[in-house]
Amino acid sequence: MQEYSDYQLILLIKQKKQEALSELYDRYASLIYSFAWKALQQEDGAREVVQSVFVRIWTTEAEYDPNKGHCRNWIITITRHLAIDWLRKQRSLSSQVVSYYTSEKLERVAELAELSVESQVEKQMLKEQIKGMRAFLSQQQLQLLEHFYWQGYSLSELAAHYQEPLGTVKSRLHQTLKILRKHLLAGGEEW
Repeated sequence: MQEYSDYQLILLIKQKKQEALSELYDRYASLIYSFAWKALQQEDGAREVVQSVFVRIWTTEAEYDPNKGHCRNWIITITRHLAIDWLRKQRSLSSQVVSYYTSEKLERVAELAELSVESQVEKQMLKEQIKGMRAFLSQQQLQLLEHFYWQGYSLSELAAHYQEPLGTVKSRLHQTLKILRKHLLAGGEEW
């Protein structure tokens, strides 16, 4: 393939001859990369443009016309257009991010994050207080709380697990919560 002219390679590429594309790549990849790098000042972007140029050459219906200039100029023109497209795409993405995150939205996101952290801290503190109330509860009450609140069992599942009527499990949970409420309120008054 090295003996073929650029124009002959382009004609073979139109016939989907991969060897011709490979030869054209070997001839022009470094030139395209160099041009793209100078235009973009970004390595990943330059690599993306190189790939896009050869994809364009492989898939385009537009043909190189040797009467209008050298193949190198045609390829550089494709590179230039794709580099400009890449820059526009990057600017568009940047402006979308900036316009989406206006200062009001950023403040709202920060508020939500604080609320989330505050609610998590409150839940953790309550959990620690409840764990401190173990002295006031029986082993059976502690197990019921553990299953219902921390492990997520439903009352129906607990009734089946304990082999007791649903009403009995509800009543025991209600009594356990009353004991906790009484001691938590008493503890809250001391604070």
